[in-house]
Amino acid sequence: MNRRIFALSLGLAVVALLAPRAALAEDHLAEAITHTKQAIDEGKQGKADKLVTHAEAALKHAEAAEKAKKNEHTKEGITHLKASIAEGKKKDAAAATGHAEEALTHLEAAQK
Repeated sequence: MNRRIFALSLGLAVVALLAPRAALAEDHLAEAITHTKQAIDEGKQGKADKLVTHAEAALKHAEAAEKAKKNEHTKEGITHLKASIAEGKKKDAAAATGHAEEALTHLEAAQK
């Protein structure tokens, strides 16, 4: 009986340690997607500076999601977010929006 209780306690402890980390990765990924969509909307309006603001927020969340749970799509999304930020800082809203849209595609794929 004691072994069963110990095994159950140990199993619950492992789940309790791992579950928040997985949930946290999902939250960061969802936030990255939200900010990326906002960046795209700003870019389509020609507002490169606001696109950069949202893309930088998306990048922080995407990097946190990648750190919590490795994924090739997240990594590719990060690459495109960085390119979007670089183009946005050059005031090229069209190119920045294109990279943000590509980032969104990858971040959404990482969520599946």
